[in-house]
Amino acid sequence: MAGTDHKKAVAQKLLSQNGLQPAVILVGPQLGENIGSVARAMLNCGLTDLRLVNPRDGWPNPAADAMASGAIVVLEQARVFTSVEDAIGDLQRVYATTARGRDMLKPIVTPRKAAQEIHQFSQSAQRSGILFGPERAGLNNEDLVYADALLMVPLHPGFSSLNLAQAVLLVAYEWFQGQDAPPSRQMNLAQNPPASRNMLKIFFDRLETSLEDNGYFRSPDLRPTIWRNIRNLFLRMEPSEQDIHTLHGVLTAISRKTVSIAPPPLPVNIDNP
Repeated sequence: MAGTDHKKAVAQKLLSQNGLQPAVILVGPQLGENIGSVARAMLNCGLTDLRLVNPRDGWPNPAADAMASGAIVVLEQARVFTSVEDAIGDLQRVYATTARGRDMLKPIVTPRKAAQEIHQFSQSAQRSGILFGPERAGLNNEDLVYADALLMVPLHPGFSSLNLAQAVLLVAYEWFQGQDAPPSRQMNLAQNPPASRNMLKIFFDRLETSLEDNGYFRSPDLRPTIWRNIRNLFLRMEPSEQDIHTLHGVLTAISRKTVSIAPPPLPVNIDNP
């Protein structure tokens, strides 16, 4: 039909299917041109859920439009957040891309394996997201702690550097190619879905406060590392909503026990007030 923008029609159709797509989350992206290139790579593979965390040059950015080359619909729908926690709040599964090993106990997966898992999760209506770091240095440890697994691309060890759009395209391509692959393992989670990041944040905030009040963090210097390890321990469990409710109950019971065994107040000396 004359005058019909078929690309836009396809893009709008993809937007209506966002619930089963992984979100692409750019943490601290620096150049608008790179964001535009990422949008193009995403739409090449049918992805449209773009989230930006503190873009350096602000948003919207005309430089991104110029590089998107027909993928403007992705940029128009992009959402901006001030923290990684906010950007992943509605997700149940999070992957963090990194080009080097980290001193952090987390599963490491390839883009192909991550794509398989994301498709498997989507079968039970779980939403996934993939974190990509700034162009210069990538994600830091404070960002990686939010991830269920680290995503590493197996490339030549002597030169494994990718630019931001290349990394997004490679991961998105694996997801696109695996759309028809049957899941290798399924679990019925209809009655007990995985906990969202918002649920986990509320629990972690409460746990950290409880540990602080009870003197668990004895070394200020080691506290950040210890707390990351504790968070990673729970994330490796892949807790469900019911698991989190149970853990809240455990914290409540411990708090009551602590109060009940508190030392009694000193007696008042009536003869010498």
